[in-house]
Amino acid sequence: MTYLVVPKETKSGEKRVALMPDVIAKLVKQGVAVAIESGAGAFAQATDDAYRAGGATLFSASERSAHLAKADLVLTVQALPASEMAALKKEAITISFLPLTQSDDVIAASAKAGVTSFSMELIPRISRAQSMDALTSQALCAGYRAALVGADLSPRFFPLLMTAAGTVTPAQVLVLGAGVAGLQAIATARRLGAVVSAYDVRPSSADEVRSMGATFIELELESLEGAGGYAREMTEERAAKQRELLTPYISKSHVVITTAAVPNRRAPLLVTKEMYSGMVAGSVIVDLAAESGGNVEGSVAGEVIETSAGVRIWGGKDVPSQLPFHASSLYSKNLVNLMGLMIKSGEADSKATIALDFEDEIIAASAVTHAGEIRNEQARAHIQGEKAGKSS
Repeated sequence: MTYLVVPKETKSGEKRVALMPDVIAKLVKQGVAVAIESGAGAFAQATDDAYRAGGATLFSASERSAHLAKADLVLTVQALPASEMAALKKEAITISFLPLTQSDDVIAASAKAGVTSFSMELIPRISRAQSMDALTSQALCAGYRAALVGADLSPRFFPLLMTAAGTVTPAQVLVLGAGVAGLQAIATARRLGAVVSAYDVRPSSADEVRSMGATFIELELESLEGAGGYAREMTEERAAKQRELLTPYISKSHVVITTAAVPNRRAPLLVTKEMYSGMVAGSVIVDLAAESGGNVEGSVAGEVIETSAGVRIWGGKDVPSQLPFHASSLYSKNLVNLMGLMIKSGEADSKATIALDFEDEIIAASAVTHAGEIRNEQARAHIQGEKAGKSS
């Protein structure tokens, strides 16, 4: 019988859980034995009793190593530490977020142990994989949270209010980046009543922005449409021109939300100190990309920085984890849908088996290690580059 283990997350600040109780019954029905570490879902309002009711067994923290050692499948949000990855049995499978350029020790340990590790960042953006796209589901949470943070930090009302004492004018909100997070930030800010404008390097985003009731900012610059729904990397000359043209829009905004990020790459710098120096005191900038280098000069992940001019800059850190219930619910379903490509339901004995089909483009694209090798070229090149740098 396939033995699936969900350990408690160990990274500081991580409040999500890989599986929620409502999906357990489906897995058990397929013949999967599910074991959850006690307290794993506490932040996401997923109690141990709810897991038991779904058909999972619970284990204590002291039993963690033993359960991981016999697991066929290990599901986490953040990747297991290298020490735990190294202790998994050969041919075990792990599924988690696994940043290719920040996880050298984990990836190396996985390959050495003969573990097959899958990265949720690598799920291809194709129609068949939409239900497995965790980057999209978590970006949805981050965009919603970004608008709430902006409203909370701003000393202004977002909506237009007509009062006996006079009219309260609405806040001007600018969203940079109109991907999933950006569109959700736009929608949420609009629901709160703000006047919203947005910019994206992909002109094709204009219709989506307008459909949310926001104004799309058009700059006289070349399009940077890229593959997989992401923008292409821009030259420094174009970036400088873009910053110059965006500065007047930033100066008149009360809240600026930046959402530009590409998996496994440094976030592009969109807003410099010079650009936000013209914002009025009390203005707010929300940088959702702070953990990957930042879209905003001076932002610090997990901190609120106030400039001498009174502009507050919020650096996002573990942003989806700040909405752990729905972030976990969405991620949980992403994992179950991906596992649907791997788990073959049992027949008469009701025992499930695992079969990995590397002819399937989703399996092939998202596998980082397999059979003692690092399959992903970017991860392999990064590790080899790091080794070469140390030896020199």
